Amino acid sequence: MDERAYTPDEVAQIFQISKHTVYELIKRGDLQAFKIGNKMRIEHAELERYKESMKAPTKKTTDAPSINMIPSAPIRLSGSHDFLVEHFAKQAGSALNVQIQPSFIGSLEGLMMLYRGQCDIAAIHLLDPASQEYNLPFIHQLFVYENIAVMRFADRQQGFIVAKGNPKNISDFTDLTRKDVQFVNRQKGAGTRFLLDSKLSHHGIHPNMINGYSNEEWNHLSAASYINRGMADVTFGIQSAASHLGLEFVPVAQEKFDLVFRFTPENKQHLLDLIHFLQSASFKDSLTNLEGYSVQDLGKIIYQTSQTEELI
Repeated sequence: MDERAYTPDEVAQIFQISKHTVYELIKRGDLQAFKIGNKMRIEHAELERYKESMKAPTKKTTDAPSINMIPSAPIRLSGSHDFLVEHFAKQAGSALNVQIQPSFIGSLEGLMMLYRGQCDIAAIHLLDPASQEYNLPFIHQLFVYENIAVMRFADRQQGFIVAKGNPKNISDFTDLTRKDVQFVNRQKGAGTRFLLDSKLSHHGIHPNMINGYSNEEWNHLSAASYINRGMADVTFGIQSAASHLGLEFVPVAQEKFDLVFRFTPENKQHLLDLIHFLQSASFKDSLTNLEGYSVQDLGKIIYQTSQTEELI
């Protein structure tokens, strides 16, 4: 029996992903790890188990094959956490009989996984500081030869999430620098972190001026729960996270949230089915509790490579 154990850094190198993604897999329970002192280790056997679990199911042949009996590989969706994306994954999985595996690891890491061919769809909201444009500047740089399409999913309200009544009277980024204000942040690579850092730079605020800037959480709800539990005074996030926990929201910006589809011979039909499902009246009618969202342009293809124009 192979009794080797790996560090998160070594696992990241083996899978060609970031160390942050490895920690997220451990945090979600997808990858089992143990501690020696304060050091995290993953056994070789656990690494092999996880690799097997991520493989596509083997297609079995019979004398009279039935298309409905042949399991297909799951569609892997990576990127930013969003409540409407969760809803889409559940609704599409049920309506189209296709398994969607979401992995909410942040916009940048999700886009990089798509670029490396490690997922099929990326959910992103990345602000380019130079152009002040969302998503497309990053896509134009990365995807030159790949067959991709970019769909507008929603516009979202981003702002300050604070306790009910806003007891610290937080209304502007300069308030984050006050000594009596404790902040909780999102992880590096999150689209929300991109937007926050752009705003801080615009206001001439250095991160070391903010108490709690280095305290990171991996999704909107986790960050907002700090406020709900009285462990922090403010976080920067989406309005729907504040609504979920009954917190107050101070709007700052409206951002573009998009889905990026990368077509391969294996996933082409599933992705086309998912795109048509997203564009359907039935899916749009299923969307409720849209506080903090605008879905006016949901389903609109805002960019596609020439290879995909004949498909969609």
